[in-house]
Amino acid sequence: MKHKNLKPFSNNFLWGASTSAYQVEGAWNEDGKGPSVMDMREEFPEGTTDFKVASDHYHHYKEDVSLMAEMGFKAYRFSIAWTRIIPNGTGEVNSKGIEFYNNLINELIKYNIEPIVTMYHFDLPHVLQEKGGWSNRETIEAFVEYAKVLLNSYGDRVKYWLTINEQNMMIMHGKALGILDSNLEEVDCELYQQNHHMLVAQAKVIDLCHQMLPAALIGPAPNIAYVYPATSKPEDVLAAQNFNAIRNWLYLDAAIYGRYNATAWSFLEEKGYVPTIVDGDMDILQKANPDFIAFNYYATKTVEASVEDGNEKIGTGDQEIVIGEKGVYKGHSNPHLPTNDFGWQIDPVGFRATLREVYERYQLPIIITENGLGAIDKVEEDGSINDTYRINYYKQHLEQMQLAITDGVDVFGYCPWSAIDLISTHSGAKKRYGFIFVDREEFNLKELRRIPKQSFYWYKDVIASNGESLDY
Repeated sequence: MKHKNLKPFSNNFLWGASTSAYQVEGAWNEDGKGPSVMDMREEFPEGTTDFKVASDHYHHYKEDVSLMAEMGFKAYRFSIAWTRIIPNGTGEVNSKGIEFYNNLINELIKYNIEPIVTMYHFDLPHVLQEKGGWSNRETIEAFVEYAKVLLNSYGDRVKYWLTINEQNMMIMHGKALGILDSNLEEVDCELYQQNHHMLVAQAKVIDLCHQMLPAALIGPAPNIAYVYPATSKPEDVLAAQNFNAIRNWLYLDAAIYGRYNATAWSFLEEKGYVPTIVDGDMDILQKANPDFIAFNYYATKTVEASVEDGNEKIGTGDQEIVIGEKGVYKGHSNPHLPTNDFGWQIDPVGFRATLREVYERYQLPIIITENGLGAIDKVEEDGSINDTYRINYYKQHLEQMQLAITDGVDVFGYCPWSAIDLISTHSGAKKRYGFIFVDREEFNLKELRRIPKQSFYWYKDVIASNGESLDY
């Protein structure tokens, strides 16, 4: 659909950006923080750093927030490290951890930046992992108690809450993320049991938030990417429906409607992955009523029919590269899309399609909590970083987001990935996403100096013009 007149971004549109605790904070064992599964990760891709120092945001948060304010941020989406608040996952609360996030939130509010808090972003407490992690139903209550501490501690200043970041990616791509428990025996069956426990935990926390903080707003934060069929062949269309259901709608249908998606449930039955659901679980899912949907988008996915019989897996790739599942779908490279330096395809128009599809299905307001371009940035001799490729990426996606808004989609915020450079889960320090350059290498921390990139100044103009000025 072509529009003669575009609808503007709302006057109170939340322009900002995102990070996650384990990728940006560092200080992994300081001030009483306990170890998370990301801290205790044993394998990293060759030549990449761990997360122990990251961008050292823990010690630089005032400088970082000041730079966000200079850009004009209206919001900052960040995650809280569970083990900084409750070092062992349950039990004693760490006052130093409470203090750090109090200070961060107060610093944001000082500059009129809305804090958007993600409760859980991959970094499960290692102590809980040793007790079975999300396979253990006790983790449900551990998460609820942790959430209660957050709501009590910060609910007077935090209006927007996100429950679990990319739950679908943790289930489908846990190995690539480095969080898969090596002790699991029937891995896929166990993962979908973990998924069910997470869904129950999320629903309980949404309900709890509404009880404790009636004025607060809370929602899920999956990674959503519309799935195309490779061709108009009916079998390819069915494969695309399969993957859409398994990758996207399973998670959002449960969160929004309180039920399992029918196609996804059929997949679980066929593969023998049906989780154990105890009495009351579905009532808990039904009780949760999210106020909005936050989702992360990088690119659409394309699949074709997989005609092989049997249960042997083709593989899962990383969270942005589809391989497939025999008899269900098979990944297909879309010849109409370019790729970035790390093999991820780029599809701005697909962003519009994804926004439209999510809004049509669920009729809830949407905030984008990740969208970005990982690249190897170069500091020029004059100290500048000319990341025009990142500006082009954002420009094209913002154009398509505005078209989606004109289509009728209710989008109230855009927090791309990431506010400052951080440590990529797959590619270490060299894969950069930020508007702000952090001067460090994989194994040389240097001075961790902050340097605004060209995209910093471009985004500053975008925010100042409320999205009207996208050129540079």
